[in-house]
Amino acid sequence: MTDPRTYTAPANLLDGRIILITGASDGIGKAVALACAAHGATVILHGRNVKRLEGLYDAIVAAGGKRPSIMPLDFEKAGPPEYENVANAIDKEFGRLDGLVHNAGMLGERSPIEHHDIPKWLRTMHVNVNAPFILTQYCLPLLKKATDASVVFTSSGVVSRPRAYWGAYLPSKWASDGLMRMLADELENTAIRVNAVNPGAVKTNMRLQAYPAEDRSKLVEPAAIVTPYLYLLGPDGKSTKGATVDCQ
Repeated sequence: MTDPRTYTAPANLLDGRIILITGASDGIGKAVALACAAHGATVILHGRNVKRLEGLYDAIVAAGGKRPSIMPLDFEKAGPPEYENVANAIDKEFGRLDGLVHNAGMLGERSPIEHHDIPKWLRTMHVNVNAPFILTQYCLPLLKKATDASVVFTSSGVVSRPRAYWGAYLPSKWASDGLMRMLADELENTAIRVNAVNPGAVKTNMRLQAYPAEDRSKLVEPAAIVTPYLYLLGPDGKSTKGATVDCQ
C-alpha cells in the first residue's frame, strides 16, 4: 500500500484537472496551489486578500503553470447567494470540478470555555465548519460531472489529542472530521472520494498564533507537506476514502 507521505508524484499527475483550493493566499493553501499547478492542474485560488492571490497567480504563470482563476470571498461574511455565484462561475468557465481542497480556517480565541467570547466562538465555528459544508453542497453538482473527483478536508492534531484552552477551534475540527466521514459514506458509491489531511506542525501564521513562544526553526515549511494532498487529489489515491492522512 502506498504511503502518501513518501509518494512520488508524476510530473503530469494532475494534468487536465480543475482544482479549487480555499485559503490559497498563504501558508499551506499557497503551497498546495503551487504544487498542484506544477503537476498540471488548473487551480482556482480562493482567499480574502486579492493582492496576495494576484501574486500567487503571477508566480504560477511565471513557473509555466496553466493560468489559474481567482475567487475572492470572505467566508465569515458570505451567504448562500455568494457561494452559489462561485459554483455558477466555475460551471460557466470549466463545466466541472475535479478537486476541492478545504484549507481555509480560523484559529479563533484560545481561552477557557468560561471566559470565551461568544461572537468569536460563532465566527470560528462558521468559518471552519459551516463554510466548508455550504461550499461543498454548492460544488457537488460540479464534482459529479467529473469522472474522478476528490474532496480533501484539513484536519488537526487536536482531533486525536483534545486538550484544554483550544476554544472553538478544537470542536470545529472534530465537526469538520465528522462532516468528512459522513460525506465519504454518503458518496461511497459515486466517483467522488472524500478524505482529510492532518498537516502536523508547520511554519504558518496560524501556527504562530497558536504557539507564539515556539522555536519556529524546528518547524517544516508548508512546501514540505504537500505530497499527501497530491496523492489524494490524483488518480493514485482513488481507493482511499473516508481517511485522515497524516503529513508527518
